[in-house]
Amino acid sequence: MGKYFGTDGFRGEANRGLTAAHAYHVGLFLGAYYKEQKDGRAKFVIGKDTRRSGYMLEDALCAGLTSAGADAYLLHVTTTPSVAYVVRTEDFDGGIMISASHNPFYDNGIKLINANGEKLDEATIAKIEAYLDGDPAELPLAEKSEIGRTVDYAAGRNRYMGYLISLAIRSYRGMRVGLDCANGSSWMLAKSIFDALGAKTYVINAEPDGTNINMNCGSTHIEGLQELVRREKLDVGFAYDGDADRCLAVDENGDVVDGDKILYIYGRYMKERGKLLNNTVVTTVMSNMGLYKAFDELGIDYEKTAVGDRFVYENMLAHGHRLGGEQSGHIIFSKYASTGDGILTSIKLMEVMLERKTTLSKLAEPVRIYPQLLQNVRVADKEAALADPALAAAVKQAEAELGASGRVLIRPSGTEPVIRVMVEAETDELCRRYVDRLAAQIK
Repeated sequence: MGKYFGTDGFRGEANRGLTAAHAYHVGLFLGAYYKEQKDGRAKFVIGKDTRRSGYMLEDALCAGLTSAGADAYLLHVTTTPSVAYVVRTEDFDGGIMISASHNPFYDNGIKLINANGEKLDEATIAKIEAYLDGDPAELPLAEKSEIGRTVDYAAGRNRYMGYLISLAIRSYRGMRVGLDCANGSSWMLAKSIFDALGAKTYVINAEPDGTNINMNCGSTHIEGLQELVRREKLDVGFAYDGDADRCLAVDENGDVVDGDKILYIYGRYMKERGKLLNNTVVTTVMSNMGLYKAFDELGIDYEKTAVGDRFVYENMLAHGHRLGGEQSGHIIFSKYASTGDGILTSIKLMEVMLERKTTLSKLAEPVRIYPQLLQNVRVADKEAALADPALAAAVKQAEAELGASGRVLIRPSGTEPVIRVMVEAETDELCRRYVDRLAAQIK
């Protein structure tokens, strides 16, 4: 992680940690750098979620890109995976998504995507960081006919929607589906896609006003969707985050089916059909012990990466794996996408339910999830907190006491000034006891 860019782009509070000036200079650098790389005009596609500050940052990015002689194609309000799809399937040099994902509305971020629809490489990001700190202090500006232009490109978003619809192998007619759009990127897309496939859709949190994105809704506050599924007696519900690269599900009983269970359901489905290349599913260190025990019973191998869909995808790309993801709902189907895609995940879960002619609760039943508690502890200096010998000793003692029936994970957030403390154990009481102890040590 650099000074500005973390594991998921440049993120900060709008007009404090991330300003229009930052966005302008990121755009200016990208336009100039790619113009030099290709010896000609560069083309970038830009999307944003529903945050009020997104318009400000979009205008600033466009100003920077066009000042350097690049063209900016605007998808407007759309999802992160749609930007990745448009970049990799059409003739673009890169993509930019303006979003802070699941963070509150007052935060925002700039996610950079390369021509293959993947997150931009660290070497290029390091150059952007150096430029933001004044090296070089100046970049050449385009003049006369070399100045770039902005283009309305909503058609690209529509093509992405058509692509997702084409991936469904069965009609959803007769299925009653709940959708929680988090007042974010999916609010215009998800219902249209499910309606086109024949489902009877019930939608909540699809009235964005620029300040209500992720506010007590979506994949980080799934209680509203649970209540909807139970009240309306729906077959299934899907909850997305602000930029719709995550999906969590709710079964017909109103119980949550998280990313671990989704990996189990689709991993088993792929193995049964001989489609699970390398017989391996890629997970992160946050995945639950119950998932690994369920995989062991099926004879499915697994890999563990650092937290972040970037690391999951890099592992999948390096080894040719087809399925990977995070407990939080970033699920990557590498045959169809280069990033986590919430709506695609919904479509794939619907496929298993319809093909197996069973409910989501039955599909998830074999996974016994161990109690797990995660707490964020705000700190002034993440590195100093993690280097504290007293914390290391406290972690070692907790691990010894839990033994093989639990585990402890302490890690820094890639996007916030917090240390994340996670404990997994046989009971909720044990989880709380050890999380409180470790959090107190950090404080």
